[in-house]
Amino acid sequence: QLQPVESGGGLVQPGGSLTLSCTADRNSLDFYTIGWFRQAPGKEREGISCITSPGGNTNYTDSVKGRFTISRDNAAHMVYLRMNDLKPEDTGVYYCAAQGIPLLATCTDWTGYDYWGQGTQVTVSS
Repeated sequence: QLQPVESGGGLVQPGGSLTLSCTADRNSLDFYTIGWFRQAPGKEREGISCITSPGGNTNYTDSVKGRFTISRDNAAHMVYLRMNDLKPEDTGVYYCAAQGIPLLATCTDWTGYDYWGQGTQVTVSS
């Protein structure tokens, strides 16, 4: 069973950048669509970006388009989320999740994610 593990969260000032990383404990994420989700205080968890494998097709929610970039390095068994121009409303716990079915061609919605990490806190504040 996949067990994603996130890292890279922290405190950053508005306008700053962070890169989150996701890898898998015990098994590789290489063949699975990976999604990044976040949960802001008092709000429901929302999908923000995803990337398929092996095609590398991506999708972003509107609020992060042009600021966040998802990528993967299957040789290193890693998925990244580069976050630029961070805003206070980006604050939350960020989760990495893997789809339950491997080798999907697209990720057009935020359903079907069966394997979740524990989350990493991102705080954007001056």
